[in-house]
Amino acid sequence: MSDIRRIGPGPRMSEAVVHNGVVHLAGQIAKGATVTEQTQGVLAEIDRILAEAGTSKARILTTQIWLADIATFGEMNAVWDQWVDRENPPARWTGEAKLATPEYLVEIIVTAAV
Repeated sequence: MSDIRRIGPGPRMSEAVVHNGVVHLAGQIAKGATVTEQTQGVLAEIDRILAEAGTSKARILTTQIWLADIATFGEMNAVWDQWVDRENPPARWTGEAKLATPEYLVEIIVTAAV
């Protein structure tokens, strides 16, 4: 039986869980007035959590991106394209969803190898 390591555990969920050489991040959100600002904040949080798990964006396996309005796809991609490791891009899908509160415009979930 392999160990399970929880990063940032709280009463409802953990920021991430590491198991069998894979880190599973919870959906990350950030404050900001625009999709650009929120995407920048979310990606910074992903970098921080991946580093705490002992990995990096170069080892991301899959990414789920949820936008409150799919019309902001290009705005989010402009930030993503500056951030993503171009030598190691993950499998990725993007969809539109009603997020937890109206102030959230983007939520990103990643799974990465450790």
